[in-house]
Amino acid sequence: MLHISHLAIPRCFSCKEESVACHSAQNLSEDFVTIIIMAKSETCLVNLRYPDGSEGSPSNPAKFKNQDFAQIKADCLQKRELFVDNEFPPNGLSVGDLPDMSPSQESEVKWLRPADLLRERGKKDKPAFCTDGMSRFDFGQGDVGNCWFVSAISALTFQTNLMEQVVPMDQSFEDYAGIFHFRFWWFGKWVDVVIDDNLPTENKRLLSVSSKCGNEFWAPLLEKAYAKLCGSYANMRGWSSSDAFKDFTGGVNQIYYPTEPNAPSCDELWLTLSRATKCKSLICCTTSRKEDAMANTGLVMGHAYSVTGITEVELNASKVRLVRVMNPWGRREWNGKWSDKSDLWDKVSPEVKKKCFDRDDGEFWMQMEDFCSCFAKVYICCETPNFLDGDLKCQWNCMIYDGSWVAGTSAGGNVKHSTFATNPQYRIQVTVIDKKEPGDKNIVLSLMQKPHQGNRNEIRLHKTRLTIYKIPPGTPQGRLQQDFFQRNSPVKAEKTYSTRRDLIELHSLEPGEYVIIPSTKEPNITADFALAVYTKTDE
Repeated sequence: MLHISHLAIPRCFSCKEESVACHSAQNLSEDFVTIIIMAKSETCLVNLRYPDGSEGSPSNPAKFKNQDFAQIKADCLQKRELFVDNEFPPNGLSVGDLPDMSPSQESEVKWLRPADLLRERGKKDKPAFCTDGMSRFDFGQGDVGNCWFVSAISALTFQTNLMEQVVPMDQSFEDYAGIFHFRFWWFGKWVDVVIDDNLPTENKRLLSVSSKCGNEFWAPLLEKAYAKLCGSYANMRGWSSSDAFKDFTGGVNQIYYPTEPNAPSCDELWLTLSRATKCKSLICCTTSRKEDAMANTGLVMGHAYSVTGITEVELNASKVRLVRVMNPWGRREWNGKWSDKSDLWDKVSPEVKKKCFDRDDGEFWMQMEDFCSCFAKVYICCETPNFLDGDLKCQWNCMIYDGSWVAGTSAGGNVKHSTFATNPQYRIQVTVIDKKEPGDKNIVLSLMQKPHQGNRNEIRLHKTRLTIYKIPPGTPQGRLQQDFFQRNSPVKAEKTYSTRRDLIELHSLEPGEYVIIPSTKEPNITADFALAVYTKTDE
């Protein structure tokens, strides 16, 4: 297995005048870095940029929109008034332009607090934040087209530690001030998002995610906080479960395409799912948009689902691999082999049959081969890259850098342009390699495009790429000039540029010094990014 015993803090050379964020990263002393690298972590990940307790770390998230939850709540309690969030006001601007709603319907949207909604429904129940834990069966999708987000919440409910990081559990409707808060990983750091509990309703029902038990509100409140990140409920349309996974964990995302010609085989994908499950990953999938593939299956075309389990059962002395999948609608299920009503369940042992629940709740089993035929994308996200090779004991270090391309200064475009050397440069040192397992992925890079300001929906995704060069011994420190890139060939460079929000690359690098160059396809583009560098340690 390849290992890195020490990662030199990458020196960021964005332009002649380094950015404050990059400069602060450079000022970390080597002693400090060494201590962090040697630190043990239960999650097998040590974040060098945000050590625990610093602002932006899980235990001390930054205040989104500069709103301090504790201070605002204390002020509201003292004044005996309920909080109204002027940063995400209860009006049409926060709903946005939903394509499935006519202007007259939008005008009928009524914002209600949970107690008022229950009262209008004629219910005597008191609102509750969470009753008897959080489950994938607690909620269902509403009228907003965000199946990708709802399925991601479903996957999140399986990982208690992650769930409690996103949803602080010390909240309730006691000591009530109409204010709640949630935490998300926002382009490199954790942020705390404050909301009021006014929720958009239509005809006395919640417009979007709703609780199946009626008086539990953690799910619709979580969705509202995420809508605030996006800018409006309408802005939650058109993203993918991998986006939500990233914002729930800050982890490593991978997307697999089972139906494409060069896709991994069912055996390979099953191995990946098995590893991901053992690593406590979040897993979702999206059905094909081809009508012939979806016809008469019971599945919804181009729809997001969550993967809630995998298992192997014995049938006629042979092993059958099954995947459990859930529709965020809470209904409309697969009707093929191993579905709830399949007679195959009558041919297995009573103990195995207990895995099948014949109920119209949106959750069902299907054979792995059918799963690979029907689902065009599989999204997997884990706090660490361990699911990539199944090594649960391996520890990783992570360093995150804020950077930018600035037109005319540090936006040199691709390597064919004479200004390529003006792009941001990050130099890293790889020092140890285990020769017994050549080809093991010991470096994972994540290039995230960021919005200039405001919400995530304001991101304009440019065509980007990461290029890696090995630096010969004796090369002077500092920025590498254009002649260096003309004389040397990259060791790692994708042939195409990507418009993904989060570009993930896996590499196996021999010992030595390297420079990582994030670039856009065309020069003179102004955009912000965050670069995360994950490296295996030798511990």
